[in-house]
Amino acid sequence: QVQLVESGGGLVQAGGSLRLSCETSGSTSSISAMGWYRQIPGKQREMVASIYKSGTVNYADSVKGRFTISRNNAQNTVYLQMNSLEPEDTAVYYCKRVGPYVYWGQGTQVTVSS
Repeated sequence: QVQLVESGGGLVQAGGSLRLSCETSGSTSSISAMGWYRQIPGKQREMVASIYKSGTVNYADSVKGRFTISRNNAQNTVYLQMNSLEPEDTAVYYCKRVGPYVYWGQGTQVTVSS
């Protein structure tokens, strides 16, 4: 059974940094992509960063140059390094795995104070 376990959220001041981690269980050979999404209450969940099996990465315009997505060699853990955090980055961050189906983590709260 595939599970996603996220960690690394918390409270940080504007300008600070946080690193999120997401470890997935189960076979990794079927993974086509993993990524990070975020959601603010009352708004739709939005893509923050994605990394594909090929290594291609995508970022939301709002985080380009500040956030970096990466993965370990085993490709069972993805990271989101978040620098120069802004209050607008405050949200619940979710990890997503694609392959063989779509799976979501439980979410981790990131709060950036001004």
